Amino acid sequence: MPNCPRLLANLAAAAAIAASLCLTALPAQAAPELQGLTHDIVSFLGFGPDQANNPTDPVIERPRIEVAPSDITSAPTAEVDSRPPHLPVVNAMTPSVERPLRRLFCVEYARMRSGLAVFGDAKHWWERAKNLYARLPHPVEEAVMVFSGSKRLKRGHVAVVTEIVGPRQIIVDQANWQNKGEIDHATPVLDVSAKNDWSKVRVWDIRSGGFGSHVYAISGFIAKEVQTASRY
Repeated sequence: MPNCPRLLANLAAAAAIAASLCLTALPAQAAPELQGLTHDIVSFLGFGPDQANNPTDPVIERPRIEVAPSDITSAPTAEVDSRPPHLPVVNAMTPSVERPLRRLFCVEYARMRSGLAVFGDAKHWWERAKNLYARLPHPVEEAVMVFSGSKRLKRGHVAVVTEIVGPRQIIVDQANWQNKGEIDHATPVLDVSAKNDWSKVRVWDIRSGGFGSHVYAISGFIAKEVQTASRY
């Protein structure tokens, strides 16, 4: 059934919304086992009221940075480094922010945009996509980029690739990157890995108008074409 993943994603989204509403609407005298079941469903889908205390995406603490020219191949391997690489010209598309009617988390937005039926925290998507979808080490359009879990990204992050600008730069759409439930459109992402293997990236900071100083580890890219899946 070619539409099965999309159907599953739609059903999961509907179930998540219903579960979230039930969780907030349950009276104090409701059976504890019912509350526990609802909490488990919401947690499995990767979002819910409890994420306000443990957000999927980073708390933005990016100061305005002054970009100094340097060779991009000398990009640091540490997660945080103040030395920015030489930055290419950003694509003509202008990054923008959309405020939806309700708060969106990165995982539910990525599911809706990509049609991938992968669930749970973003940091688990890479492993859970194995044998279901193509897992690629390099970006392709409409693939989901998976940020690895880290001290800064405790639950990981996922974003949808919308354009390949060059060998070291892509454009993504993503939700909740600023921890406000927003949708960030046309966000530039820069590969700063030493071997140009997309294992380390920097993300455009719309507030400062430049790439953020933090370096994030990437697990890889998930695409729907199973026959092109990597073998590692």
